[in-house]
Amino acid sequence: VQLQASGGGLVQPGASLTLSCTVTGDTFRRYAVGWFRQAPGKEREFVAFIRLSSRKTNYADSVKGRFTISTDNAKSAVDLQMNSLEPEDTAVYYCAASTTIISSSILYPRNYAYWGQGTQVTVSS
Repeated sequence: VQLQASGGGLVQPGASLTLSCTVTGDTFRRYAVGWFRQAPGKEREFVAFIRLSSRKTNYADSVKGRFTISTDNAKSAVDLQMNSLEPEDTAVYYCAASTTIISSSILYPRNYAYWGQGTQVTVSS
């Protein structure tokens, strides 16, 4: 399976941006997909998660109410709608996938077998 992340850019505080992670090479619904981000000098951190078979979602507290993860089955993609962006959201954003991840493990990058390349999100005035 291959993951391709896209949609990053430079936006002002308060703006919105949608990232997309296209999943190809295998049956889309087999996977659970997480979004992570990594700011300079910091560890990669969990942002959001969706299990494609059930559409069950989870969010980091720092983005809850501002970010929404969803699927676009026609494009075999997982989108991350980001609203009310803050400078603290600046990071490289990565999508990751797993067919075996359990609920207690979704926060940890090491539990995802497949990764896309990152896409830069910069929030600055």
